[in-house]
Amino acid sequence: MSQGHHHSHDHGHGHGHHDHTQGGDAGSLPPALDLSVPDAELTPPQLSRRSMLRRTGLLGAGLAAGSVLAGAGQAAADSQAERGNARSGGYLWLAGDHHIHTQYSSDAKYRVIDHVRQANAHGLDWMVITDHSSVQHAKIGVDLVNPEIVAARDKVSDTLVFQGLEWNIPAAEHGTVFVHPGKNEVAVLKEFENSFDGALQNASDSTPANEALAISGLNFLADAVRRRKVEDALFLANHPARKGIDSPHEIRGWRDAQPTIAVGMEGAPGHQAGGIPAPQGPGSGRGIYDNSPSANSYAGYPLESYRTWGGFDWMTATVGGLWDSLLAEGKPWWITANSDSHNVYADTAVRGPNSDFNTNNRHTDPVYGGGLNLTDTDFWPGQYSRTHVGASSFAYKAVMDGIRAGRVWVDHGGLISGLNARLTSGRSTVTLGGVLHVRRGSAVDLVIDIDLANGPNWAQFVPTLARVDVVQGDVTGAVSDKDTLATPSTKVVKSFEVGKSTGSVRLTYSLGHVDKPVYVRLRGTDGNRSAVGINGASVDPAGPAIDVVGDADPWKDLWFYSNPIWVLPA
Repeated sequence: MSQGHHHSHDHGHGHGHHDHTQGGDAGSLPPALDLSVPDAELTPPQLSRRSMLRRTGLLGAGLAAGSVLAGAGQAAADSQAERGNARSGGYLWLAGDHHIHTQYSSDAKYRVIDHVRQANAHGLDWMVITDHSSVQHAKIGVDLVNPEIVAARDKVSDTLVFQGLEWNIPAAEHGTVFVHPGKNEVAVLKEFENSFDGALQNASDSTPANEALAISGLNFLADAVRRRKVEDALFLANHPARKGIDSPHEIRGWRDAQPTIAVGMEGAPGHQAGGIPAPQGPGSGRGIYDNSPSANSYAGYPLESYRTWGGFDWMTATVGGLWDSLLAEGKPWWITANSDSHNVYADTAVRGPNSDFNTNNRHTDPVYGGGLNLTDTDFWPGQYSRTHVGASSFAYKAVMDGIRAGRVWVDHGGLISGLNARLTSGRSTVTLGGVLHVRRGSAVDLVIDIDLANGPNWAQFVPTLARVDVVQGDVTGAVSDKDTLATPSTKVVKSFEVGKSTGSVRLTYSLGHVDKPVYVRLRGTDGNRSAVGINGASVDPAGPAIDVVGDADPWKDLWFYSNPIWVLPA
């Protein structure tokens, strides 16, 4: 990537600075993304960013032609808030990462500005700083990191930087909690952490009382939004199957208690470099998924759930598994992907001298260490994992609204550049996360436009999309057993062989005349590693293979996944 990305970014040339506190307005597009601004008018950093976006297919012909934008239909309701180049009632697809650690986490080391500049250089439009909740963080870390986040918003003005934290969920794993920027962002996060963090409240064990405390935390966030202390707040469960302690009933409980706050989970964890074999890499598991059950683990989870599958969490990767059991209930529960970046693989930085986290609540600024850190497990934000959100504008609220609506698809290693999937029936069209309402017996088609990689990824090869799978399931309604973790009706119903790395493809699958509620979701692969799915060849004939601890090079096994679209006939 061009070194130009490491300089300050400003709008310049009279295009107006974004009001990051309020999220900006629909007209203030960063110049690098605004194709009405000629290349000659851009500053060197802006031109560098535009060139990078063109190379990766994220800007230019595909976007202008609408092939990575949602169709009209339901999206038209948002048309007043949309940007100039998100035409025809479509969305601006913004890539981001909601799980990033800085020197304010005891096990990390980078400055906020290091991550923001790297995220920007790797093509991200939004990101969330999520330092670990801890005694030190709750005491002063939330306050200390905020001025650095505010400064980064100004220095790198074409990347939206949220403040959040990584919550130790009572009775469960970790989760990202983040809020809309504003005058109370620190106060709300600090009160939330001090009152509802599992580690601070000694509430880590899997007990009913601790599970109830987690729900109280979500209720607190919803109340903060309702009382306008913050404009918005979201929660996403992180690496949910890693330790087996996020039980199915807890996941349902979070979502059912506050469905506008608790909206999803990491479909793929960070730490993806963990699987690179030693001595060239850490020789661990992708995502550091190398665990075994503990006393707090849910007994119903099989041993294979403690590993990633093609880099994705078992809950997501299993066709007919836990994620599908939620979707079959008709519960919106979305997946994301991110870096969980602490310490970057093959970087040369180390913590600065005399670093004393316990005293200072932060590590000393990093310095060059002189050698490659080949045992580190992480990538920079955007370097490998990306979460693409369909936003109505380049604004904080638009990103949060897009996540909440499920307009999200994720990829690894730049497998594809753009995805525009929609269900159509007659003149009605809905995109990811949406619900297509039709008359019973109406013909419904799934139309998929994909912009292929069209350029080298960070590992300097152009990924080839070998195959795209359509996963379809019946919507069977609420389950009586909240620990349900499978649904029998969901399976791969169509596979498209693609075998291309450049250009674009359109794929169409007919659902036929739909007379019952169903949903569809997508995944795609480079075809390098596959295996018959856990539920058999009739359900998933060529799904992701379980990742072998110590031998799982992430660059040799690339996938993308989309969130679902529902059809509800009446």
